[in-house]
Amino acid sequence: MMQQIYPAPAHDFRYELNKDFQFAAAHYVPHEEAGACRNIHGHTYFVNITVAGDQLNDSGFLVNFQLLKSLVHKRFDHTLLNKDRLFSEDLSERFPTTEAVARVIWEVIQKELDRAPNKPKCLQVFVRETPTSYVVFRPRKGDFA
Repeated sequence: MMQQIYPAPAHDFRYELNKDFQFAAAHYVPHEEAGACRNIHGHTYFVNITVAGDQLNDSGFLVNFQLLKSLVHKRFDHTLLNKDRLFSEDLSERFPTTEAVARVIWEVIQKELDRAPNKPKCLQVFVRETPTSYVVFRPRKGDFA
């Protein structure tokens, strides 16, 4: 895993945790302006998840690191992202671009966090697709349940 300094989201929570991991996946962007990216190709995605909150759970965690990894790695590693139901061939907002990958990861994680009694929030998802290209997704306040 490459050493990386991530942009930090501003917040007033007591606790912030970050989890780094990577997964390998293929995708294609189903649009004529995508150029060569219209063809199936793969990446090793490097991901950083930032979660914050004020209360720890019954185990003393804000969120268990393994939960974060399992939500993303088990779902997306060694897959064709276009086949996942959270992506679409018809809606540009749901094409598996790096931007949408970051947002979908946030959606998957926040949906699970909304079930937690201590109500942590996923504040940021950083996705590096190549050594020179990355996306940061940060939800707006209204995106939280």
